[in-house]
Amino acid sequence: MRILTLAATLVVLALPVRAEIAVGEISAYLNGFRTAKAEFTQVNSDGSISTGELSLRRPGRARFDYDAPNKSLVIAGGGQVAIFDPVSNTPPEQYPLSQTPLSLILADQVNLGRSGMVVRHGGDATQTAITLQDPENPNYGSIQLVFTPAPITLRQWVITDDSGAQTTVILGDMQLDASIPVGRFNIPQEIQRRGL
Repeated sequence: MRILTLAATLVVLALPVRAEIAVGEISAYLNGFRTAKAEFTQVNSDGSISTGELSLRRPGRARFDYDAPNKSLVIAGGGQVAIFDPVSNTPPEQYPLSQTPLSLILADQVNLGRSGMVVRHGGDATQTAITLQDPENPNYGSIQLVFTPAPITLRQWVITDDSGAQTTVILGDMQLDASIPVGRFNIPQEIQRRGL
């Protein structure tokens, strides 16, 4: 009987432990919601730390409202990213969303199976990290997403820009399919509201 128990234990130990969340499951998770909100902590490349609230609305929209003392605002909408400086009376710095790795997860349909998009993918039973880049424009940088399983949940991302600088965004509990007005992502409206 002890031999049978030992044999059964060895069979169980020999079964493969699921090492990571599959790429297809990650795509399905990202495509499974249109809007999301979460508190975030951002660690910048110079080591400085900011906190705030993130709002996402796919396709193509994101808003980072930074807490005091920073009080900055970053909006992605209308194909642009705008960085509003709270102490400046000048219009925001703007550049195309398509030139940022964040655009990969803000797409209408996220397809991580595209050739050349997944640069790295790995993990263990507790978390999975997947690094993505635009296959047509790898020089725009990359975004590493970190997920926990059961249920799959996005926990953080690390954006590496074209100069190699890294920005880490650690997410609190995400509220999926949250009610977020489209106007919150309207850059011209925010410029007008601020009188810039």
